[in-house]
Amino acid sequence: MTKTPAAEFASDSPAPVPPTGGPSSPAPEQKGFFGHPRGLATLFFTEMWERFSFYGMRALLILFMTATAEKGGLGFSGEKAGAIYGLYGAGVYLTAMPGGWLADRILGQRRAVLFGGCIIALGHFSMALPGTFFFFLGLLLIVLGTGLLKPNISAMVGGLYPEGGARRDAGFSIFYMGINIGAFTAPIVVGLLGERVNWHVGFGAAGVGMVFGVIQYLLGGKHLGEVGKKARSADLRPEAPGQLEKSGGSRMAGFTVVGVLVGLLVVLQLLGVVDLTSAVGLARAGGFIIVTLALAFFAYQFTAGGLDATEKRRLAVIGVFFIASTLFWAGFEQAGSSLNLFARDATDRVVFGWEVPASTLQAVNALFIIALAPVFAWMWVRLNKQGREPSSPAKFSLGLVLMGAGFAVMVVASLAAAGGHKVSPAWLVLTYLLHTLGELSLSPVGLSTVTKLAPQRVVGQMMGVWFMSMSLGNLIAGQLAGLLGTNPTPIFGAVAAVAIGAGLLLAIAVRPLRRMMGGVH
Repeated sequence: MTKTPAAEFASDSPAPVPPTGGPSSPAPEQKGFFGHPRGLATLFFTEMWERFSFYGMRALLILFMTATAEKGGLGFSGEKAGAIYGLYGAGVYLTAMPGGWLADRILGQRRAVLFGGCIIALGHFSMALPGTFFFFLGLLLIVLGTGLLKPNISAMVGGLYPEGGARRDAGFSIFYMGINIGAFTAPIVVGLLGERVNWHVGFGAAGVGMVFGVIQYLLGGKHLGEVGKKARSADLRPEAPGQLEKSGGSRMAGFTVVGVLVGLLVVLQLLGVVDLTSAVGLARAGGFIIVTLALAFFAYQFTAGGLDATEKRRLAVIGVFFIASTLFWAGFEQAGSSLNLFARDATDRVVFGWEVPASTLQAVNALFIIALAPVFAWMWVRLNKQGREPSSPAKFSLGLVLMGAGFAVMVVASLAAAGGHKVSPAWLVLTYLLHTLGELSLSPVGLSTVTKLAPQRVVGQMMGVWFMSMSLGNLIAGQLAGLLGTNPTPIFGAVAAVAIGAGLLLAIAVRPLRRMMGGVH
């Protein structure tokens, strides 16, 4: 799961959120944390510890599932473990939308973040207990808790800056540095404990990190003012004539779509097309549901959405970006699965006589993000001033090519590792560098471009569809990891070829796509 500001915000906030407390609410303290409101420190450290728990557990997840029982693992096959990993990653994105809805309508952001953090901690502590029941219960709790916490804590950061502007952007930049600090330290600390002491100790350490975050959040709550305290249900309640009927009609349409999907899955199960009793079957069914929902949304908007010609062309561009985003995350999210397994099985990790845990290499991406994100931000601004900044399609193309290039490096590494040879970790480090460059080229563009291209009356729904591309990418990444086997070269080669090929096709289509975007850069 990416740690760039735009990608994290995309997963955090389905739509722009107005200041929570309303115009008459007391503003939070305006100075005290690098010249920013004191409340930013509260949210900074809460998110840092949440990401510490998340990325720490993520670094161990597939290693634990595929480790033999003699080594304390679950002994799952690669296919089953990959499917579970993909379902978990997809679930984290999909629950962000209902989590935001619950905060808006019922809980308020402040309580949603608190409840989410507590549920996440319970999930990690559940995984610290032996047994598959507690393992799956823990994963479910973490998914549900993350869905409550993630979309609302970023919205609260925005609520600290009712004036908006550049100061708000700077606040988010500081906030996302906390994300990357947590993502960098977690694989080192949690990974070391999990691989060298006991898997369950590692999972427990991730839970302790989340507890620190919850405690810090409670102690620092006084600095948040009225931000996030109340649900916005009163603001969202239909008032104009016909709005209530329209809202009811939308809910009925949603229930109809869900009913049709359930019926289709039952038919597919009876026909033997999918097996909903297995992890692999559930992952494939999840992919089927996401694709069906996305296609239904685009089809409805084109045929009955009341769009003019310009809006339809822009929506078509979003469809192209949806496919590109899915392909990118299908490759990128293998960092915690197939590349993690390659680090364990085929990488020489001995440094000065000590074998570095495989999970430690998961910290490399966050380190590169910390180092390179400011460089990219400066570079885009400079190129923009010179009138040479690449367009959004060009950045998407570059991101796909760089991600594919990273897997091309892994093809060479896997060939060198053939026959049981151990290769240098430099191969993985180079791959993570290329993936980070690709992430910084593509990820920050996604949310910004979609919000500009989508018709304003459906921008929130469009964000939900955009999250589906990330969920689908996670599901595919898990499926690919399950196919790795003893010879990863064909999988790495296929991913490299598809990503680079898609990136080049997108590069060819840059000019027509820019024309279809109708002036949006």
